[in-house]
Amino acid sequence: MLSQTTEYALRAMACLALQPESLVPTNVVAERTRVPGNYLAKVLQQLAGAGLIAGRRGVGGGYRLAKPAERITLLEIINAVGTLKRIESCPLGISTHGPLLCPLHRALDDAAAALIARFDGVTLQALIDDPRTPSKPLCETTPATLTVGGKARA
Repeated sequence: MLSQTTEYALRAMACLALQPESLVPTNVVAERTRVPGNYLAKVLQQLAGAGLIAGRRGVGGGYRLAKPAERITLLEIINAVGTLKRIESCPLGISTHGPLLCPLHRALDDAAAALIARFDGVTLQALIDDPRTPSKPLCETTPATLTVGGKARA
């Protein structure tokens, strides 16, 4: 449904929202979100270009949210790295369809409209404060397996 880049962007933003007052180094975000570092760097650049995060290079550098998590919607994050849009005319260019969509494309447009409304109605803060589960969006803050005495432990 959503691209891998979108998933990575949502994970990165959740990670930064969990530490709103701190600059979080890229390698720490990569580890916590389980996103490859090189890929993450590109995603973070897109998020910064959209004005959702701010960064500082060098020693002590990293990224932080550019505005409070309660003012960032999931739709903003999604649109920063990709697009989620409605179908406005026949994607096949069939002239007899005019402004009307066929039943298939109408159903797809209805689904897109519902997703857009849902994602626009959820803030990053609401995601973090979700009372339905005790876990945070990233589920863990450390890798699933640790090495103890040269042996992997779950």
